[in-house]
Amino acid sequence: MTPNIAVIRIEAGQGWCPVIPIPLFLLWIPGILLAPFILIALWVPCLVFRIRFWHSLRVLWDVLCSLPGTNVRVCAEGKRISVQIL
Repeated sequence: MTPNIAVIRIEAGQGWCPVIPIPLFLLWIPGILLAPFILIALWVPCLVFRIRFWHSLRVLWDVLCSLPGTNVRVCAEGKRISVQIL
């Protein structure tokens, strides 16, 4: 399953901050339009480094599909940011 939504929480000190949902499925629209250029950009390094094109495409798809469930938390100087990909 590909990632659909990213939820961002920013806590800056004492105040309350709303949760920011980002719809990642909307990125598929420009992704489909840019697909030929993305495939060429992937194909050229495969030729240079002699990597199988279909194997590298499969690896990129596996990485994309493994993103749901990813949680990233960053704390610095009393501020906290967390990103969760659903």
